[in-house]
Amino acid sequence: MALTMEQKNNLDFILKNLLAGGVAGMCAKTTVAPLDRMKILLQAQSSHYKNHGVLGGLTAIVKKESLIALYKGNGAQMVRIFPYAATQFTSFEIYKKYLSGVHIPVVQHGDKFVAGAGAGVTAVTLTYPLDTIRARLAFQITGEHKYNGIAHAATTMFRTEGGIRALYRGFVPTMMGMVPYAGFSFYCFESLKFFCMKYLPTTLCRKCERNTGGLVLTVPGKLVCGGLAGAVAQSVSYPLDVTRRRMQLACMDAHTAKFGIGMVKTLTLIYRENGIVKGLYRGMSINYIRAIPMVATSFSTYELMKQLLQLDTGMMVS
Repeated sequence: MALTMEQKNNLDFILKNLLAGGVAGMCAKTTVAPLDRMKILLQAQSSHYKNHGVLGGLTAIVKKESLIALYKGNGAQMVRIFPYAATQFTSFEIYKKYLSGVHIPVVQHGDKFVAGAGAGVTAVTLTYPLDTIRARLAFQITGEHKYNGIAHAATTMFRTEGGIRALYRGFVPTMMGMVPYAGFSFYCFESLKFFCMKYLPTTLCRKCERNTGGLVLTVPGKLVCGGLAGAVAQSVSYPLDVTRRRMQLACMDAHTAKFGIGMVKTLTLIYRENGIVKGLYRGMSINYIRAIPMVATSFSTYELMKQLLQLDTGMMVS
């Protein structure tokens, strides 16, 4: 059965957005992969690196393991991040388009937040097992390997830790953290993008190359908006990210086994043992160092890919 012109346009729109989102995610995560691994080791308080800071920890990884060890777990990350980012950005565009026609005051004013939160939840639900596996691989220390790769980690966890539930351990705090994180990320980026186009049209913006009369952000503009959006989103959702990691890594050794419980109990246990700064917000400094360039790279690459694939016609600002 032949597709109508509208169906072809919709399919073209979806496929191009999937490609743009996937490439954006891979570029962003590869940029900060060493910091990502260090963050996981600090969050879960690895016995080998818990007394190190960010720079000291990165140096220690190179000395104790190797330079390539900085990217441990990044293979699983790439397998996960392409479908994750592709789904997230494409879902956001679809939800945003749908919500623009909803005439409910709360939704009209917060449509970007709702679309972003929905996109984050959709993407995480589809790719969460790969995130758990990536965290397990990144937590391993050279010479103390429990898993030999993505497939081995998945089958071992499934067989010895309770089936599919093992691959989705920490899913609830992830969902609760994803709503404010993705919601604020997209909302802040879109709001800052609008602000730049309205008040800084000659500083951080330029005319769209497709001659539509609209404006698009310059590369510095994309980086500034993306970086600020990432900083705000991470600040709000970070404690739930720590909780998720503790639950994901609970079965790695005897010291972390006690965190293989529910979300509320894990959150409470982290707070009782280590407090707010050294517990719920442990690794936050490295998170800012990694999150700001990561989100900036992600949004910037996505916007550039949209322009290359002729998806972006520019924004008209009155």
